[in-house]
Amino acid sequence: MSGIQTPFPPVSEAVTNNIRVEVLSRYSAEDSRKLEKGWVFQYTVRITNEGSETVQMVSRHWVITDAMEHTEEVEGPGVIGEQPVLAPGESFKYSSWCPLRTPVGSMRGTYQMVGSGGRQFDIEIAAFGLRAPSSIN
Repeated sequence: MSGIQTPFPPVSEAVTNNIRVEVLSRYSAEDSRKLEKGWVFQYTVRITNEGSETVQMVSRHWVITDAMEHTEEVEGPGVIGEQPVLAPGESFKYSSWCPLRTPVGSMRGTYQMVGSGGRQFDIEIAAFGLRAPSSIN
């Protein structure tokens, strides 16, 4: 793999413990212009509870890797200031952004969930690519 390409498409999907996580990323040219020597990517996540118990997402852990193999980890409570509760069949959708020092990279991670009786478990956020249009050969 060369330093300019990512093996991951800009979409991902994973199901862990009956919780589906779908992600779609896109390059944000308008936000990237504000950064000097940087690229900004927006991503939209939909979390769907396909199980039979109510769950709450309490925290996140992202692993962000750029084309130079520099990795940054981001952890914290909830997402966009929320810790959504999902009853069976419910979804939660949000959008956020990620700055990158290279025009190509990838993100992956986990959400920490709490189920009935306080049971804690992690769900996977499958890897997805971050790619600015000018970086595609």
